Amino acid sequence: MPPALPPDLPEQVSRALREDIGPGDLSASLIEPATRARAHILCREAAQLCGCAWFEETFRQLDERVRVHWHAAEAMPVAANTILCELEGPARALLTGERTALNFLQLLSGTATITRAYVEAVAGTGCQILDTRKTLPGLRTAQKYAVRCGGGSNHRIGLFDQILIKENHIAAAGSIAAALRQARALHPGIKVEVETEDLAQLAEALAAGAEIIMLDEFSSEDQRRAVAIVRSHPHPALLEVSGGVSLASVAAIAATGVDYISVGALTKHVRAIDLSMRFEPNP
Repeated sequence: MPPALPPDLPEQVSRALREDIGPGDLSASLIEPATRARAHILCREAAQLCGCAWFEETFRQLDERVRVHWHAAEAMPVAANTILCELEGPARALLTGERTALNFLQLLSGTATITRAYVEAVAGTGCQILDTRKTLPGLRTAQKYAVRCGGGSNHRIGLFDQILIKENHIAAAGSIAAALRQARALHPGIKVEVETEDLAQLAEALAAGAEIIMLDEFSSEDQRRAVAIVRSHPHPALLEVSGGVSLASVAAIAATGVDYISVGALTKHVRAIDLSMRFEPNP
């Protein structure tokens, strides 16, 4: 079952169409307005399908007469050379919307696909794969939706829904304990996470009562030590690993017993899925 769609989806599509069309599609104007057409979308590689709603919304905003008939389901795997859907409607709308619709579908499918690979790599460990705020500007909710379609989980959406005390916050506040005190005083009830860079900072964060502790760039040996320290504490925190994570290393990190692994590459290092639209000959 796909996750709930983000409320700013229509705005994302509208912005993308304005960016592409500007004052008008000069190439589509070569086609007679009454011309109708049929087309299909081909996925040339194995992928986790994601972004169907953005695809449909693109054509809805251009011309509500366009009809999309899906042969594959959102958040489900598809094989290479699968026809994802068929479209029919005014030819001008199909031509104008082609690139914007495909951009959303291939981008979000790419994010969902790499997320699925990370999730499968840690299967059976109990560790969750998280995204980060390293997203494409203006497309954060879309990419975080795609992460969920790939089986991952969302870290905080932005600066407003969770407190993450990082190295610069610690430096400005004077210490981890001081930053945590301010967090409790100013924002009671909000989840607080502390980024740590070594075992000494881990001990300080644990003593100060951090709910989640991030292990940033810890070695494999120190990750295991951190798990042992935290699990033996009377008030253990949850542990998140960040930094230096790759598909090759993620299984070993999960095996240390940490609760979360955050991966900026899910949304930052985007490789779009290879899709193409092909018009079908008029009968």
